[in-house]
Amino acid sequence: MGEEVNATVFRNQNRESDNQNLEFDIYPLSSYYFGSKDAIPFKDHSLSDRVLRMKSNYAVHGIRTCVEAVLLVELFKHPHLLLLQIRNSIYKLPGGRLRPGESDTDGLKRKLARKLCVNESGDGSEWEVGERLGMWWRPDFETLQYPFLPPNVKQPKECTKVFLVKLPMSRKFIVPKNMRLLAVPLCQVHDNHKTYGAIISGIPQLLSKFSFNMIES
Repeated sequence: MGEEVNATVFRNQNRESDNQNLEFDIYPLSSYYFGSKDAIPFKDHSLSDRVLRMKSNYAVHGIRTCVEAVLLVELFKHPHLLLLQIRNSIYKLPGGRLRPGESDTDGLKRKLARKLCVNESGDGSEWEVGERLGMWWRPDFETLQYPFLPPNVKQPKECTKVFLVKLPMSRKFIVPKNMRLLAVPLCQVHDNHKTYGAIISGIPQLLSKFSFNMIES
């Protein structure tokens, strides 16, 4: 009996430790500053342009790997997700395509610097890239992405990895003029495939294992 009790206590302690590790601090939106910089040229003007570019890159480099960041702020005591809005109708997580041989962390820091910083040539130390929340696969160039690799697909065309990135207590975001950085409540994003797409609309479920600490300013 004594051994069973000790084992139970040990398991409970492990659970408490795990819960503490899953706590995540979120700071108020008012703690951050926002500015603008020169626009970043869009590589694709239409869906067909994007498909052609993906096919060209795939022929040279193989599967395309993208990394994206989940950045959270507090507003009205509710977690809000920072999204880039493009052409008033397209919503994206900050991030982009990796260079050949580039690590996930280095590539994500480079993309965050390009999209959200003044100094794009920094070492990226200001970005704290945390755990990977999920992976999505694009079976071919035209189809949507799935949170699994279909069993009949041997050569997927794209893999997108989403990481949780912890923001500091305060910082300045500098966004290209042809994009807008929006704070969207998780309750609005949840399961809203039509507006935000499969990846973004699924983020609230991926975050459900975390306990958020709303840090007041």
